[in-house]
Amino acid sequence: MHKLARQVRFSINPFLSEESTGSTQFASQPAGEGLSLFFELSAELVGDVDPATGFVVNVADIDARVRELVVPIFADRIKQSFRRAEHIDFFAMAGLLGSAWSRLVGKFGVARLSKLSLKLNPFRKIAISSEDMDMVYFSEKFEFAATHKLWNDSFSEERNLAVFGKCANPTGHGHNYTVEVTIEMPAGESDFRIGDFERTVDDSLIGLLDHRNLNVDVDWFGKTNPTVENIAGFAWDKLVGKFEGARLHCVTIWETDKTYCSYCGR
Repeated sequence: MHKLARQVRFSINPFLSEESTGSTQFASQPAGEGLSLFFELSAELVGDVDPATGFVVNVADIDARVRELVVPIFADRIKQSFRRAEHIDFFAMAGLLGSAWSRLVGKFGVARLSKLSLKLNPFRKIAISSEDMDMVYFSEKFEFAATHKLWNDSFSEERNLAVFGKCANPTGHGHNYTVEVTIEMPAGESDFRIGDFERTVDDSLIGLLDHRNLNVDVDWFGKTNPTVENIAGFAWDKLVGKFEGARLHCVTIWETDKTYCSYCGR
C-alpha cells in the first residue's frame, strides 16, 4: 500500500467576476490577478501501484479533479464573504475542506482519499483525515536556536567520537531548529484562537529552549542526550494537556532541513 500526495496551487481575487486561468500550475492555476489570495491544497491518496503504469493515481487526474470540483467551492465562498465584508474564521475554512472532501471522495478509482490539508500561510495548515472525519488538525511551525553536545559519560572518549562524530565536539555546536506542533479538535465550533495557541507553545516550550545550551541550561538534558529524537519527546511532554479544547496530536523537530523527528504520543 502506497500513499501519494499532490499539492495543487491556486489563486483567487475576491473582487473579480472571472479568474485568469494562466498557463502554469507551478505558481498557481487559476493564476490570480493583482493582489490575490494564494492557496495550496494537498490531497493524499492511499492505494496499490498499478503494475501497468507504475501509478497509484496519475497526478494529472488529481490536479484536474481539484481544479474542477474544489477550486469553485473556495472561489464562491471567498467572493461572497469579501463582498459582504464577512470574516471567514478557522472553522469556516475547515468546513470548506469538508465540502472539498465530499466532492473528491470516490473520484480516484480504487485509490482512497486519506487526507486533505490546506496551507493558510507557509507556516500554518489545517487538515482533515479519513482516520477521524469528526476532527480538524491544525499545525504551525516555530523556531528556536540552541547549542548541544552529544555525549555519553559511560562511553570512552574514543567510543563517543565513533558514535557521535562531530556532534561530540567538547564545546558543543549549534542548530537553528524548527518545531511543528499539530493539535486536533472537534470539527464544530470551539474557542480556538491562534494567538492563544502560539502563546502556549512559546511559554511552555520555545522559551525553555531558545538560545540555550541544552546540556547545561535545560535540566532534563543533563541526564538525557539532546538528540533530535529526545528533543521531540521533551517537546511532547511540555505541551501535552496544555491546549484547552484541543488535544496535542504530534510534534516534529527539524534539526536541519535534512534531519527531523516526529513524536506522536498518547
